Amino acid sequence: MTIALERPATPLRRITRVVRLNLANPRTTIVMPALIELAIFALSFIVWLLVSSSISPADRADASDGVQYSGAASWIFFYMLVVAVQAMNLTFPLALGFGSTRRDFYLGSALTFVALSAGWAIALSILSLLERITNGWGIGMTMFTTIYFGGTGTDTVQQLLIFFCVMLFFFFVGAAFAAVYVRWKAVGLTVSLILLGFLLVGLLALIGYTQSWDAVGTFFEDARALGVALWLLVPTAVAGIVGWLIMRRATPRS
Repeated sequence: MTIALERPATPLRRITRVVRLNLANPRTTIVMPALIELAIFALSFIVWLLVSSSISPADRADASDGVQYSGAASWIFFYMLVVAVQAMNLTFPLALGFGSTRRDFYLGSALTFVALSAGWAIALSILSLLERITNGWGIGMTMFTTIYFGGTGTDTVQQLLIFFCVMLFFFFVGAAFAAVYVRWKAVGLTVSLILLGFLLVGLLALIGYTQSWDAVGTFFEDARALGVALWLLVPTAVAGIVGWLIMRRATPRS
């Protein structure tokens, strides 16, 4: 009698197991943010409908330009940062309990972040396209084609790249801070945030001391939304590397 032994899982299969583990609860990563996005859209639509109906057509054009700076759709990026934190902090001990290595867990989580970024970028790009086609949902409202996301002059492919890069940035920055918490808990996270604060203040002081604000403004003006989004891939990669270096020595704790 021959006993068939289960073949060891391939590296790709081990990684995809982590992806399935991270996506086991779609309510957190898909359903809840979609419902919140729908609620924000409905509230924005009602508010803009009330505003546009109470002003003259000439003033409505000026008000429509002001809505270009709305941040109504930006919340979802911060939400995904929280999703990344939960994935690294809550799923890590569970994945190791199921036999995953730290490398498999981190690569699987990174693949999850890329997949979620792509999915949400496609969804937001479709909404942005519909917003342009319908001239702001028929009332000149702007939510998915704001200045931060390229404005109305950006085509769908560029919009997709912008959403994707920004989403990746928030995912991997959140994962890096979560990795700090997993390894060093609240003390390490507090120290890292303080150091980051000093670094940002020092950078602003350096720009002011060298009188480089005009150069900074020129950079953002020339790069536009797409260029800035592509430059975000640099700190995204740094955060990804830092997160891995920390997680490879992290120990799950209760």
